[in-house]
Amino acid sequence: MTATLAILHPGEMGAAVGACAHARGAHVLWVSEGRSEATCRRAVEAGLTDVRTLGTALRASDVVLSVCPPHGAVELARAVAALGFRGLFVDANAVSPDTSREIGRIVEGGGATFVDGGIVGPPPGPNASSRLYVSGIGAERIAALFAGSFVQVLTLGSAIGAASALKACYAAWNKGATALVAAVRAVAVHEGVDAALVEAWRDSQPDALKRSEIVRTSARKAWRWIAEMEEIAATFASAGVPDGFQRAAAEIYRRLACYKDASAPPPLDELLRDLSAANGRR
Repeated sequence: MTATLAILHPGEMGAAVGACAHARGAHVLWVSEGRSEATCRRAVEAGLTDVRTLGTALRASDVVLSVCPPHGAVELARAVAALGFRGLFVDANAVSPDTSREIGRIVEGGGATFVDGGIVGPPPGPNASSRLYVSGIGAERIAALFAGSFVQVLTLGSAIGAASALKACYAAWNKGATALVAAVRAVAVHEGVDAALVEAWRDSQPDALKRSEIVRTSARKAWRWIAEMEEIAATFASAGVPDGFQRAAAEIYRRLACYKDASAPPPLDELLRDLSAANGRR
């Protein structure tokens, strides 16, 4: 029997994941109501079927995959629960284990079965694959849905929060280290020693220079990472580990949120100046 999957909502990652399920034979739906022209274009290119409203999507779907900015994950779960969805709800957003468990309680209260998820890697496609970690009852169904696609599904048992914890730990290093390098470079620019720092890194820390370029090319996504780093900070705090690193990273990305709609990556020197409050640019 062909599964029907609703993607909420097909941003760059969601559309690519939906395309993988579509290529595997699933009927993949999306909701255009209230979405942007860019979202519509991505959904069409991914082969997704527009059903206009959330209620229509939920009535037709066996599985819902929530892939949205983390600050909207709880609100979306409430909307799904309010409409009485009783299928399999997968939250694949970058949220803390505690937030994942909250989302689970919300959707289960509406009658759904909950699966905790976390996506690691770039949007999947012919030139890239990504890993979808899942945990909870029903996780194996998600593995079957994407078997043989560019999405590798890895199950982490039945404990809700495990997949979100894995994602949080991965991104704490990946995005946290990128934010730290950006902050270090901004201080070096402010003090007039950036060129010397770059030379020192070139000799002994070439990976740090690579991260400088990642900051520049990823600046347009910084707005999405503010809430993600805050969720990671909450994950650290819940484990009794100092959370200041990740809260500082959230502030770094908050200062770069101005590049959300930029047509091209900003020059690195401009970006580094924007990080320094001492330059009066926030």
